[in-house]
Amino acid sequence: MGLLLLYSYTILSLSLSLSLSLNMLLQDRHPHPWGMAVAKTSSFFITERLQLAVAATVYQGTIDLGAYVDAGDAQGLAIESVDFIWQGHNTSTDVWSNPGGALSGNATLAAQLMSNNANTAMIPANDHRLIASGEVYYDNTNEIVSVATDMFPDNFGKGDQSYYVVNDQLYLVAAASGTRAANNVIEVTARIRCRIVKLQQKDWMSIALQQTAQDN
Repeated sequence: MGLLLLYSYTILSLSLSLSLSLNMLLQDRHPHPWGMAVAKTSSFFITERLQLAVAATVYQGTIDLGAYVDAGDAQGLAIESVDFIWQGHNTSTDVWSNPGGALSGNATLAAQLMSNNANTAMIPANDHRLIASGEVYYDNTNEIVSVATDMFPDNFGKGDQSYYVVNDQLYLVAAASGTRAANNVIEVTARIRCRIVKLQQKDWMSIALQQTAQDN
């Protein structure tokens, strides 16, 4: 009787060990669930550059997400972080520099990334369309660059901490004050780190309705 119990216990232990090993293998081979979403890709970057040729003028660019968002498959984009980089660009010589190289006076540089169209306008920080923003002050006299209260990059994190987008476009809006040096413009680049994710159908619909409502 004792040998039979020992034999049964050994078989049970081996079965549990095999099951645990198989589960660990499957977890390593398949995307891990993130609450409401499952990651379909590793992190990658989407970039968009916007030229700010005229001082104190708001410019807008669009970022096409058609290759990443799929309504039929409940596929969306999980944004993990957004960074903004400002540069000076001499359009005559095609030489790139820091913003100070393109300015001949003090300037404020600001940018916002939005989930919906704001018709080429900056929006307040409590607007639900706002994904990320950043602002820089440039002191031309003392050659000092400072960041005010609007710090960047905006880091959301992975999984449910990410900002989910199911719209087919994002919008980059930016402006820069200050006098430009001859043949120079200011350009801003948004660098968006993200993943393609598969959402539950009800979650995809909820996000879609929210982001559609923001556009009205």
